[in-house]
Amino acid sequence: MPSEDPLSLLGVTTNADGGTIGVYAKNATAVELLVFDDNDLHWLVERVPLTRGDGEVWTAHSEHLKPGARYNIRCSGPRGPEFHYNERKLLLEPYSRGLVRSGTNEWRSVALDGGFDWAGASKPRVPRDHTVVYEAHVKGLTALNQDVPAELRGTYAGLAHPATIEHLVKLGVTSVELLPVQAFVTEQRLTRLGLSNYWGYNTLNFFTPHAPYATKAAQTSGAEAVLREFKGMVRLLHEAGLEVILDVVYNHTAEEGLGGPTTSLRGIDNATYYRQNADGSYIDTTGVGNTIDFGNTVAERLVLDSLKYWANDVQIDGFRFDLAATLGRDETGEFDNDHSLLTAITDDPFLEGVKLIAEPWDVGPGGWQTGNFPPGWSEWNDRYRNRVRSFWLTDIADARTHGAAPTGIGSLATRLAGSSNLFSPERGPLASVNFVTAHDGFTLADLVSYDQKHNLGNGESNRDGTDDNRSFNHGAEGTTTDEGILAARRKAARNLMGTLLLSAGIPMLTAGDEYGRSQNGNNNAYCHDDELTWFSWDWSQRQQDFATITAELIRLRKENPALRPVRFGKFGETVPSASQLDWYDAGGDTMAEDDWDSAQNRTLQYLAASTPEFEQFNRILLIVHGLETETTVTLPAHEGVAGYTLLWDSADETVAEGTAEFSPGNTVPLGPTSMKLFRARD
Repeated sequence: MPSEDPLSLLGVTTNADGGTIGVYAKNATAVELLVFDDNDLHWLVERVPLTRGDGEVWTAHSEHLKPGARYNIRCSGPRGPEFHYNERKLLLEPYSRGLVRSGTNEWRSVALDGGFDWAGASKPRVPRDHTVVYEAHVKGLTALNQDVPAELRGTYAGLAHPATIEHLVKLGVTSVELLPVQAFVTEQRLTRLGLSNYWGYNTLNFFTPHAPYATKAAQTSGAEAVLREFKGMVRLLHEAGLEVILDVVYNHTAEEGLGGPTTSLRGIDNATYYRQNADGSYIDTTGVGNTIDFGNTVAERLVLDSLKYWANDVQIDGFRFDLAATLGRDETGEFDNDHSLLTAITDDPFLEGVKLIAEPWDVGPGGWQTGNFPPGWSEWNDRYRNRVRSFWLTDIADARTHGAAPTGIGSLATRLAGSSNLFSPERGPLASVNFVTAHDGFTLADLVSYDQKHNLGNGESNRDGTDDNRSFNHGAEGTTTDEGILAARRKAARNLMGTLLLSAGIPMLTAGDEYGRSQNGNNNAYCHDDELTWFSWDWSQRQQDFATITAELIRLRKENPALRPVRFGKFGETVPSASQLDWYDAGGDTMAEDDWDSAQNRTLQYLAASTPEFEQFNRILLIVHGLETETTVTLPAHEGVAGYTLLWDSADETVAEGTAEFSPGNTVPLGPTSMKLFRARD
């Protein structure tokens, strides 16, 4: 009987008498399985022709296709500009669970058993409003950590080592977002320059963990051991209450543009998997040479099956989708927020509860789509990043130069409250993943220390990387011994971190920002796999103080639900799990219309009261002062508020001991460019 769903046959399924393989190749005229010796990757054991079946799926059975088997496929097909068939080319089967390198730009697929003892560990399922994302690189996080055994540094096992987990738990983050860990390779251009793809946005296969991040022992033992080490990392992080989110790159592959290496999809069915013009040239909305064609169901199915594998077999908690606008481009190339792939990801029962985060843009026409993804998705909010940077950095630089800042505080207030002008009421503030820095761009320390990028080490004469950094060096470019400049930088970093962690939405920190990691002004360090990009564990006292402040801010966020509403409030209504907002000026009066945009008035008092469903009632007062002059504020009188307890002041270099109590109507001094957080008492 034919399968009701031919695409369910894709990949390798092993059993007692060998295994079956299924490959989609609509345009092929022949498909062949080649199985190699267990010890000699170049010794062919068996060659088996596949048979075309329903839905253009080719299948075969082999007694040699058992766990541990190394294999490839070969495809023959028609000639023409849209095809790239080469009957001699050994190709990776797209659903491969394991890989082993067999030569330059050549790999064998490996059939795996995949068994693993999860020892009762389960997904933490952190609610979105409690989520604090920590973006990290598997190798970079532990490569220099002397508390991790040398053989584990820079590996999956090193990330799951107690010393690493202790830092993450002490910091208070809930969800570790890993830069790409699906098997990837370095682009040909970088190889010629003697550089490497450190970040990993050049995927070779969508189902296989990147073997070089495993320990040498696991790599020597083979693909099964690499997968076990990866699952072991996930299990230990789950046991510590930490989620694992993967940064996934489904928009393109490592086959690059025409003339790039043919390793899998191009040689199997180029006309199906890649968007092309009539002359066979690739339509590139990703900037790397090729773009997966999500105008067809086969490409969609490949992504869905990959996601379900990682979410279920590997127990991954969420995904951040690189250049996700590409995933929503239909058969005409237009972005459609009702695209069948985007909705299938949210509706699939096997992905229920999985966190979905879009990088909501690509480099194609109409590529900027922030705020336009469907319900169920969160998005990187670049508008948040730009406004927060401008308010605390370039606005201050302009004020020094011209005597006045270019804008008022109104647009920052919108970002503090969850960016309701970007995200619909149906989606709410948790649709916004707030960030000030990410892997791509300046680190937090460099953001407050450099006016210009310094990317000469990338081999592109400083042309690469964005010029729109919205950074401010505070008076000297890069390294300085001027204590006044250094103090101003530290305070700016505290303001940026405080704004991030006290805003409505889901905050994302970049690993190392909690102590002030620098890349010496390089804002595009994708090709540096060395101390420039690795996480340092040797901190000065100032760096330790900043890490303590970061942890304190995360703790305060957790303890005050008014800071993390689930829904947007509505004027005159009580909306469950929203925050009721009141806005006051420095004098404690309700903000006047003219105050929002006045460049002379950059002081705001933000009173937020929770409307609880699952937690106790809570109310906070956040004061923001965005000028380099001292001022005073009068704490607002509000019904139900009997007093205010000071929780944090960004003017302080360390976490203050004890508390200070104030009453409505009290005047409170504010230092230049600073913030204060209070808890309002009944």
